[in-house]
Amino acid sequence: MHTYSGKSATGLVCLLVLATGCSAGSGGTADPAPAPKETGTPSASGTSSAGTAYAPYVSVTEASDLDSAGSPATYNLAFVIADGSDCTPKWNGTNTLSDSAVKSRIAELTQGGATVRVSFGGASGKELAASCDSASELAEAYGKALDAAGSAQADFDIEGDELTDSDSVDLRSQAIALLQQERGDLEVSFTLPVMPSGLDDAGVALLESANQHDVQVSTVNIMTMNYGESYTGDMGDYALTSAKAAHSQLKEIFGTSDATAWKAMALTSMLGVNDIDGETFSLDDAAQVREFAEEKGIGWVSMWASFRDQPCGDDSSSDDALTNCSGVDQEAGAFAEAFSA
Repeated sequence: MHTYSGKSATGLVCLLVLATGCSAGSGGTADPAPAPKETGTPSASGTSSAGTAYAPYVSVTEASDLDSAGSPATYNLAFVIADGSDCTPKWNGTNTLSDSAVKSRIAELTQGGATVRVSFGGASGKELAASCDSASELAEAYGKALDAAGSAQADFDIEGDELTDSDSVDLRSQAIALLQQERGDLEVSFTLPVMPSGLDDAGVALLESANQHDVQVSTVNIMTMNYGESYTGDMGDYALTSAKAAHSQLKEIFGTSDATAWKAMALTSMLGVNDIDGETFSLDDAAQVREFAEEKGIGWVSMWASFRDQPCGDDSSSDDALTNCSGVDQEAGAFAEAFSA
């Protein structure tokens, strides 16, 4: 889960989201729609009018004692990608969907009432849209992963080369549209890179593709992390600035009100040390983001990742701080508590 620099862009006409709507096959032309609801209603995603949900990213293959910290409403299962160049969905590209250990893990995560959201893509490996030959084949692959997890929530974490590959972007949009025709309750989120200036051109183009293919998008989850060497300020402030810029874009994309655009947003931060030298997201930043999210009525907040929510050992290297610890002074589970407070 990484982000890359780019400039913001807006200008879409309509996207199927929450209470707004476009006609089938509209290619982005809006039909008259009822006034959008200003607050969410209880749903499988764990978000409701009661407030902003907490939904961390977790490893689907390896359990962590930190997974349940903060009592998540939903767990984002990272990640389903292609099996090499083949259109075969696997957990992390290695574990089969029927893997008994993964099934047991998901059962444990959900036994307290939390739901799971299957996240497709990420920064490593090959997203299925770059491996499958047709929209129907791709939709089937996505569906198999959702069925294996017992989930009606799909997250598409699209970044790096996958984000700028227009062919795979359009194929993915077609496949998701097919899948939603088959599964009327399927909730779709896109996880996209952001800068303090907002979504970049590639992120907007992806949403435009989804709009053209009549995909219903419940949430746009922006990755408030890894801004680049030109950004040397406070990470909490940058997260809020990025959210405000993206909110303006989403209002235009969704053609909806302030409140509904906020509800259709999620924020994901990389806790502690980020991949860019000099970028460190602190516990104070987490508290700042949580307060802002509640104030604006943002759908959910997340972090990368539950297994990093602990201090590094004395003998840890800098690589450890990017994989299994935060690299900052903290108590285990402290970021989860800050994001869910």
